[in-house]
Amino acid sequence: MKNFTKFTGVFMVFLFLVSCGSVPLTGRRQMLLVSDAEILTASFTQYEAYMKSAVKSTKSVQSATIERVGKNIAVATENYLKQNGLEKEIDNFKWEFNLINDSAVNAFCMPGGKIVVYEGLLPLVSSDDELAVVIGHEVAHAVAKHANERMSQQVVAQYGATIVDAALSTRTSAVQALGNTVFGLGAQLGVMLPYSRKHEYEADFLGLAFMTLAGYEPNSAVAFWQKMASNSGNSNGSDFMSTHPSDSKRIAEIQRRLPELEKLKQSRPDNTQKPPTDNAQKPQAEKTQKQSTDNTQKPQVEKKQKQPTDNTQKPSTDNTQKPQVEKTKKQK
Repeated sequence: MKNFTKFTGVFMVFLFLVSCGSVPLTGRRQMLLVSDAEILTASFTQYEAYMKSAVKSTKSVQSATIERVGKNIAVATENYLKQNGLEKEIDNFKWEFNLINDSAVNAFCMPGGKIVVYEGLLPLVSSDDELAVVIGHEVAHAVAKHANERMSQQVVAQYGATIVDAALSTRTSAVQALGNTVFGLGAQLGVMLPYSRKHEYEADFLGLAFMTLAGYEPNSAVAFWQKMASNSGNSNGSDFMSTHPSDSKRIAEIQRRLPELEKLKQSRPDNTQKPPTDNAQKPQAEKTQKQSTDNTQKPQVEKKQKQPTDNTQKPSTDNTQKPQVEKTKKQK
């Protein structure tokens, strides 16, 4: 038993060395035994099955808001990856942002950038900034490859050394089989199994960083998680919905890292302009159109037509030409 334990330990070190990756921004080292292609195939298969059974929300305004905020964060995330020599990672993302008709207070992300938000979460989101906290967190799980890391741990636990040298078909079948366990969508639709506390804290920080780069306010995370704590009644140190670390600890960790995020604002292309919202765009468009119609075009047309008709043509006929004719006749 002692020799077996020693062998297992050496084997795990070997696996870590030959399949080691690192998380963007944090630099944390991680073991990734499963390839991106394998994890994405399993993810997309389960996601498509889930979406066939899920009911999309009919709330068009809220759905559009989720898609807009999600795309803003996705663009900022991809720009960060490009600027840091990680362009190849962008090929792994096929972003989707869907609002689902479900009363659960939750959201999840499948590898490859398939993000789902439940309607039950909307009453706790009072601004685009708070929505960005949720979506940024889910984007971070995808960028940090947390599902891949968890899948790798499952592969080692269930198959050991044999899976490393197995044929591709065997490996793919193993990954597909483990997908039900790792993603959690097979047994219980729409409920991702909990990530480790380490993954959750990391996703919090990465998510806040990405939303900050997209122009959103990271301080809003404190208010949002306070509302979540109040809603769940778990602000006393217990875990929230069994899929997140306890809210009091989460809030404390976010507050500790806010100074880092304030510094990150300085690296934004424009650190003063926030992303446009639905409520800001419409009044601006209406105001522009009204000014263009009422104050410019109409007065100009009326003034131009009135001057030639009343002040030029008519006086020329009545006051100048007619008296001249009469004077000529009189002289004759």
